[in-house]
Amino acid sequence: MRNNKKNIAVLMGGYSSEVNISLNSGAVACEALDKSKYNVYPVHILKSGWFFVSETATKSPINKGDFSFNTPEGSIIPDAVFNTVHGTPGEDGYLAAYFELLGIPQTSAGFYEAALSFNKRDCLSVLKNFGVKCANSYYHNKGESIDVNAVITKVGLPCFVKPNRAGSSYGISKVSTIEQFAHALVHAFKEDHEIIIETALVGTEVSVGTYTNFGNVLAFNPTEIVSENDFFDYEAKYEGKSKEITPARISEEETLRVQAEAKRIYSLLNMRGITRSEFIIQDGIPYFIETNTTPGLSTESIIPKQVKDAGIELGAFFEMLIEGILK
Repeated sequence: MRNNKKNIAVLMGGYSSEVNISLNSGAVACEALDKSKYNVYPVHILKSGWFFVSETATKSPINKGDFSFNTPEGSIIPDAVFNTVHGTPGEDGYLAAYFELLGIPQTSAGFYEAALSFNKRDCLSVLKNFGVKCANSYYHNKGESIDVNAVITKVGLPCFVKPNRAGSSYGISKVSTIEQFAHALVHAFKEDHEIIIETALVGTEVSVGTYTNFGNVLAFNPTEIVSENDFFDYEAKYEGKSKEITPARISEEETLRVQAEAKRIYSLLNMRGITRSEFIIQDGIPYFIETNTTPGLSTESIIPKQVKDAGIELGAFFEMLIEGILK
């Protein structure tokens, strides 16, 4: 094996609509990691198979029995896994459970914590019991009848209809009239058989990266989201239809308040690694929307911008996450 460098597998891909976004995140992580300290192995987790992909694009199948794979230096089992798989199976706990059984440390949340946070309505139900402020919500499963008037009575108009377990704003619609409900339901059910309908809060949307540095829970400066579209949808996130302003143009008091709430949620959910939580600040109060346990790391993503704003080199930040799980 080459020197005494640690072998790090960077996982990317996944089985959801976010597969290409995840491949971009994984490529950024592979590029940023210090090659003088780590042997970095890109690993594609795809429906078609699991593969280590070499610099020459040669694919070596993963042995799922122990997560070993062949490299030019021989067969290895990585010392740690850097998880950049968005959606299933990387963000919903499946891979975390697998690596826990194998005894291979990985950089994101544990399997239960990942599964809980990925299920938006379960996560909201838990956090509301701890006094976390959230929008009014209504839950609906595919195949059940729905009383649109009852929904409107509870959440009001406008509201958001979204898949319960999906990311990157896939399947989300903003509904302003009763007539828009039917299409919004069909759109959401393309991503999940469970949906959540929420009051459209009015305020400043911010995103807060939160992480652990050897036991200390820290939060980056919030990023303000200003979408050209009706909300922060896929186009706004990945096709330049938004402004992402770091630090957010909010008061110091609001900044401290939303950072404190992000750190509290991180601790309540027993998170580890880097998470990104979304809030709407309405009348000075942060309302929690959701949290992501494997947030995007591509050049268009928020976390790399927050890391830069904090004066931290991206590779050094990733190294901190890896060293935290190795030790």
